[in-house]
Amino acid sequence: MVKVAVMGHGVVGSGVVELLMKNSESITKKAGQEIEVKYILDLKEFDVPYKDKFTKDFNVILNDPEISIVAEVMGGLSPAFDFVKSLLEHGKSVVTSNKELVAAKGATLLKIAKDHNVNFFFEASVGGGIPIIRPMHLCLAANEITEVAGILNGTSNFILTKMIHDQMPFDEALKLAQQLGYAERDPSADVEGHDACRKICILASLAFGRHVYPNTVYTEGIDKLTLEDVEYADAWGGVIKLIGRAKKLDDGKLVVTVYPAFIPHHSQLANIDDVFNGVLIRGDATGDVVFYGKGAGKFPTASAVVADVIDIAKKHSTVKSLSWEDTTENIVVDYKTSPLQFYIRVATPDEATSKKEIAEIFGDSDFLSRNNEPDGEYAFVTGKMTEYELEDKLKSMSPDYKVLQKIRVLDY
Repeated sequence: MVKVAVMGHGVVGSGVVELLMKNSESITKKAGQEIEVKYILDLKEFDVPYKDKFTKDFNVILNDPEISIVAEVMGGLSPAFDFVKSLLEHGKSVVTSNKELVAAKGATLLKIAKDHNVNFFFEASVGGGIPIIRPMHLCLAANEITEVAGILNGTSNFILTKMIHDQMPFDEALKLAQQLGYAERDPSADVEGHDACRKICILASLAFGRHVYPNTVYTEGIDKLTLEDVEYADAWGGVIKLIGRAKKLDDGKLVVTVYPAFIPHHSQLANIDDVFNGVLIRGDATGDVVFYGKGAGKFPTASAVVADVIDIAKKHSTVKSLSWEDTTENIVVDYKTSPLQFYIRVATPDEATSKKEIAEIFGDSDFLSRNNEPDGEYAFVTGKMTEYELEDKLKSMSPDYKVLQKIRVLDY
């Protein structure tokens, strides 16, 4: 029998406990032995059938030799990092759904786990119930991965879906997401791109073998998007999605970004709607592989946590190859040096000469139109250029032009 502890009894933590109890028979068969929850760490009181398992003292778990696996589902960096570090140093394997912890401290914790011959698994930290970490590490091991891109935040994707299909303004779509429980009272981590940033950092670190820190990644959210931009995207032949991407350059450096982007209707990511996530892995042998599913929620995320627990309980050898290098070298290049196409929307006072001037400055551009387009508004998609080149061209426009929007264009 394997005895485990669960740290945190919120949405995911309660789901982990419920799954381990409800599906105990099938889990025992898959693990090869029974898995029993001995402790649940939480400062709050819960009126549940298993309330005798609760403790408020972390040291009870740390110092119990019967506990061999701990599920950390508290979230945040503190006290999670100190707790997980101590557990690994005491010879206990840890599984986590904590994306903030893995994005900030993954390399450190993986090294500690390796040094103490235990496991640190984090399948649930990206994509909820979507299997992505293990397939990337094991199933795609023969590939040289060149790019990872995806829709990594279900809340922002739900909001964009409402804007695209129901012509619902951003503020209304956000309010609906909050009413349905998809968005927090403070939605900034979702709508400003921070959640997606942590997830692409984890995927990039795993794919390319060196730790990518969130503070090195240019991050932009969806909170400035309008229905006008959605209409122009449709006229162009695509949709707007919040895309986290990491691309390996020829010199080994990485372009890692999170921002809303125009992507064409034929894209493998364009039709991923509502709270679903999708991750595209581009390998030299497999080509594009896409993983799709619910990216959050009580049981999808708990499913991934429990799967990691089962994998460790099978007594497989420690996955020592699951690691990446921590380095002081900044391997993420300036995102503005990467050539892209751009969607630009401007307001101009002189309609007669504006289109001609725009064409002269930007060269061969694709002008777009929409219903009820106001006089003096122009929207167009440029040819490929770096962001620095774009900034120079925008500065060369007449000073009475007002840039209303700038969105990057990607093709997946």
